[in-house]
Parts: sequence; C-alpha cells; structure tokens
Amino acid sequence: MKKQALSLTLCLPHLNQGYYRGTRFDWAGLIRDLRIGRQRYVDEWFDSYDPLKHDCVCGPAEEFTQIGYDQACVGGEFLKIGVGTLVKPKEKEYDRFNLYKIANAGSRLFKQNDDDEVCFRHLLIADKYGYDYRKIIFLADEDRIILKHTLKNLGPSELSGSVYDHNFFTLGKSVVGPDTRISFPFKPVGDWRSAYDSVCLTENGIEFSRTLKQDESVFMGNLHPKEPNDQETYEGYAFELGNTKTNMKVNAQCSSAFTHFVFWANHRVACLEPYIPFHIYPGESFNWEIEYLFNL
Repeated sequence: MKKQALSLTLCLPHLNQGYYRGTRFDWAGLIRDLRIGRQRYVDEWFDSYDPLKHDCVCGPAEEFTQIGYDQACVGGEFLKIGVGTLVKPKEKEYDRFNLYKIANAGSRLFKQNDDDEVCFRHLLIADKYGYDYRKIIFLADEDRIILKHTLKNLGPSELSGSVYDHNFFTLGKSVVGPDTRISFPFKPVGDWRSAYDSVCLTENGIEFSRTLKQDESVFMGNLHPKEPNDQETYEGYAFELGNTKTNMKVNAQCSSAFTHFVFWANHRVACLEPYIPFHIYPGESFNWEIEYLFNL
C-alpha cells in the first residue's frame, strides 16, 4: 500500500505459508514495513526470524487475551481471537509464549477497497465460540494511518477479555537509551519488575539514563495515570514515542476505554501496550479505532 510518501508492506495470513504463524498475535493486518520517504518506522527488530516464534511480528501487532482456557479439559479447545481455537495441553496455566496446536483456524478473506484501504476478515464458528472479525487499515494521509476494528460475536458464549497493540516501532533502527523519548498526556505511575538502573518514570513519561545492552530488557505491567480512578477503566489513551537521534516520532491515540499499559523494552524497541477490555454478548459487536501519526 502507498499514499504519496507513506508506504506499507502487509503480510497476508496463511495457515502454511504466512509470514507469522505463531499462536500469540492476531494474524490479520501485520505490517512488515512502514516508511515515509527514506524514514523507516517499522522493520524486523528480532535477531533471528522464525514464523512459528511467538513474537516474530513487527509494527502495531495486536494480541487478544485467551478465552476459555481454564474451562477447557486437556485436549479440549480454547479461543485466541485472530488465530482460532487452540488445543489445551496438560499444562495447568496458559502461556502466551507457547506454540499451541490450532484446532480450528476459521476462514479468512482479504479485500483491497481502494488504493488507501484494505480489509482483513476472519470468520470462525466452533461449538462454544464464533465471531466475525474485521480489521481495516486506512491510509488517512501521507503521515497518518488508522486501524479500524469490528468484532461481532456469532457464537453462544460471551466473548470477554482484552486486546492490545504491542507497538514494535524501530524508528530507523535506533537503539533504546537516552535518545528515546516517551510521553503521555498524564503523569504515569506503576511498578517496575526489578530495580532497574537504566530507566525511570518522569512527570509525563519514561526516560532512559543509559543505552540498554543487547540481552537486556525492562518491564512494567501496571502503568496507568496517577489520577484516582474508582472505575475499572480510563477514557481513551494517547502517547508519543520518539528518538532524538533519528528525529522520528510516532503519536498514537484511541478513544476507547483502557485499563492500563504494559511497558516492555529491549535494546531495539520500546513498546507501549495499552489494554482495551471488551465484553461482547452473542449477537453484539464491539468497535474500536487506533490512529498513528508519523512525523515527516
């Protein structure tokens, strides 16, 4: 896809030949490459590629939390929206890093509506679950894309969980460190997994005091606004990710309610992951849009 200086390379989902065939992330609409002129915002960030590895994805890759794992018996099926129904092994707890056997991959359709819009559709009908999931990628301007989603429940069971974008932006193959800039329209709070000497929260973002080493990562699982919230969600999110050395920035925003951010970074990518909850009863639909604005 291309619109003036903005160009995207998309990966079409396929059970046997797809670029990504893991069972963690949604297969639809994976962006392998995103450029504005000579500036490359999305690229492979991992050291080695394996189509079955859980995180060999690029760009704003989306994951739905699993549904029905605890209720399924060993050998039974549970649901990963965007992938299909998966077979539950003997392990007691679900592990998103595992590769599960796909029991029902559903059916997929792809349509290019015009030069600046494509639609991915995933239809799945199983005994307990069913859905019609549509994801549209729209090139709104030469520096802006919009991801439009519709998830309709076609089955007998409620679809309840969360969906988030992992946001693997490479920003010209920059390294994560003092040149990395992350900001929010709120004061962030949260708990680091360890006592890191490389990263900290600021009044309106996250900053690094040194460059991360090749085998180093940092993690925060409960980043959220400081303002007290008696509800389970906050209304809409926004963030900016940039690098002062490459002078590249990505601004993301979404009007849907979110519960929290997960933040994960290694030496190649600094990923903000906003979690959007959904509760969809049979016959009902859930819609959400995410906008990404890139500096030229």
